[in-house]
Amino acid sequence: MYAILDIETTGGKFNEEGITEIAIYKYDGHDVVDQFVSLVNPEREIQPFVVNLTGINSNMLKHAPKFYEVAKRIVEITEDCILVAHNTQFDYRILCTEFRRLGFDFERQTLCTVELSKDLIPGQASYSLGKLVRSLGIPVSDRHRASGDALATVKLFKMLLDKDTNKSIITQSIRLNPKHQLEPRHLDILDSLPSITGVYYIHKADGTIIYIGKSKNIKKRLNQHFTNTNQKSKKIQAQVSTVTYEETGSELVALLKESEEIKRIKPVFNRALKRNIFTHALYGFIDENNYINLKIDIADDRKKPITTFSNLQSGKSFITKAVEEHKLCMKLTGLYKTKTSCFNYDIKTCNGACIAVELPESYNKRVEHLISKNSYSNKNMVIIDKGRAIDEHSAILIENGVFKGIGFFNLNYQINNIDILESIITPMENNRDTQHIIQNYLRKNKRLKLVTLN
Repeated sequence: MYAILDIETTGGKFNEEGITEIAIYKYDGHDVVDQFVSLVNPEREIQPFVVNLTGINSNMLKHAPKFYEVAKRIVEITEDCILVAHNTQFDYRILCTEFRRLGFDFERQTLCTVELSKDLIPGQASYSLGKLVRSLGIPVSDRHRASGDALATVKLFKMLLDKDTNKSIITQSIRLNPKHQLEPRHLDILDSLPSITGVYYIHKADGTIIYIGKSKNIKKRLNQHFTNTNQKSKKIQAQVSTVTYEETGSELVALLKESEEIKRIKPVFNRALKRNIFTHALYGFIDENNYINLKIDIADDRKKPITTFSNLQSGKSFITKAVEEHKLCMKLTGLYKTKTSCFNYDIKTCNGACIAVELPESYNKRVEHLISKNSYSNKNMVIIDKGRAIDEHSAILIENGVFKGIGFFNLNYQINNIDILESIITPMENNRDTQHIIQNYLRKNKRLKLVTLN
């Protein structure tokens, strides 16, 4: 009995992909006797190139079942079956990864129709599914959707079975995929770790810290370290003896602690945090007509930025949204180079600061509002985020635009009283990296509570 499947995924980093659609056809060598086809909510972003390829977007998956809701059906329909796919290594890896996230060990024998086709139908110009079935005259509909590709694989597999008259190649090709087996010591370490947000420290036998990381799920992240096959992961796997951790509750606190600890300890397997974890920044200047201009530029130590970005694209995306949200001029934000009016003025969505129709006082108020929202320069405030327990919150203290440190509190009066607040704060270093981390986090988490201090 065979379970012929195809999986569509979100794309993204190796072993971090999620399933967006799955199709499985149970095949007895003659007929399809059972089938399971479903969209799946991957609970993560879909890469744009994948959306273009498959047509599956996040809106389509909002109400789709999550993987844990379909996992039982997948186990049942594939039980006592040989798993068949076109490039089985990919589909089987994705399935095993999803089941491993649930703590379930999924293991099946597999057959790959790419390998079988190369043996049984040699000399083809291409062995990609689309080109191969087209050259063989096999009809296929819904290309790059799980059901369409899986049904095409069913038809291809039926042809391959017919061509292998003595069944020798089929039998020889069945294999139990060599999954990365965790060593007992790695399993022991994982058993001791919680699924919480925080900073973790990987130690070798003499106690030396060889790697520091942060995660919203420490157990899951360490499982990835122990199962990844890249060079750095293999070295960590060979040397790890114990893992310690510090719970933070807040991802922002974890980011700040990770940054400081890497700079302080300098573990051998951390890619030394680049001198700058951001490359571009937003700068402002007043032009000869007294309008505040904004510009995304390469980060420069000699200039004071309004806010910073990890890359140029992130900066461009920010300023494009800002123009729309605050009704700013495309010319005065560097998005539209012209000596006359900007494009938005031509379509009546710019008030004309580009050609001095709108007065500087009026225009600059909106720019200053944008700057105030995205910079904590000269501000006295506390950023309130999640704590380590239900009744606890974290506090990130900013005084006169300078990051002072982090702390945890249970009662609101603790942060309203400056003396008590300063006593619960653990001092931390203020630098350009912490400024970037905080500004970036504030941009992405609009609902964070900010308390202004007098």
